[in-house]
Amino acid sequence: MDILIIEDEPGIYNFLKEGLEEEGYNITIASDGIKGVEKFFHAKPHLVLLDWMLPGIQGIDVCKEIRRHDKETPILFLTAKDTVKETIEGLRAGANDYIKKPFSFEELLERIKIHFRNKQEDEILTLGEISLNKSSHQVFSKHKEISFTQREFALLEFLIRNKGKICTRDEIIDKVWNISFQYDTGVIDVFMNSLRKKLNLDKENGYIKTIRGVGYIAND
Repeated sequence: MDILIIEDEPGIYNFLKEGLEEEGYNITIASDGIKGVEKFFHAKPHLVLLDWMLPGIQGIDVCKEIRRHDKETPILFLTAKDTVKETIEGLRAGANDYIKKPFSFEELLERIKIHFRNKQEDEILTLGEISLNKSSHQVFSKHKEISFTQREFALLEFLIRNKGKICTRDEIIDKVWNISFQYDTGVIDVFMNSLRKKLNLDKENGYIKTIRGVGYIAND
C-alpha cells in the first residue's frame, strides 16, 4: 500500500517514513501544500497523512482540492489543532480521521490499518485512470463518475480482474454472461463498443485492446 505524507517538519516526516516503511508501506513525501496536491495526483496513493499547517496552501485547502476529484482515498489529518470547531471543519472538508499531535505511532498505525481495511472492503479496482467500486457499483474515469448498465459493469470488472491476461470471447460469455453452451459471442463486441464509448477509450491504444480473432486484454 502507498501512503503520501504531506508534512513540512522534517523530524516528523522522517520519523513517519522510517516507521511506516518498516511496516511494509511505500512512502512518498511532500513538504508543502502545493507539492502535496501535485504528488497526490501523480503518485495516486492509497492513503494520505496530511498536516493542517503547511507552507504554500493550508492542509484544509489541500483536503478540499483532493476531494474535488477523489471521493475515496482516506485522508487523515495530523495536527495540533484540537477544538471542536476545527475538527468539524476538517471532517466537512472531506477528511476521514483526525489525529492530534503529539501522537503515539502505535495509535497512528492502528488507525491506518483500520482505514485500509475499510478501503479493502469497498473493493476498488483500478485500470489506469479508471476506478471501479464493487461495493457501491460506481465507475470513475479521470475522477468523473460514468453510468454503466449491470452487464457493462460486470464486463469491465472481469477485464480489470484479469488485467494483463488475454480474455477470450468464450471466457467472457462463460464468466460474465454465465452461459456455458454455444452462443453468439458477437454480442460482446456490442457491449465493448458501448463501454469504450462511455470511457472515451481508443479501440487500439486505450486501456482495453482487441486481440483480433481471440478476445480482449486490459492493461494500465
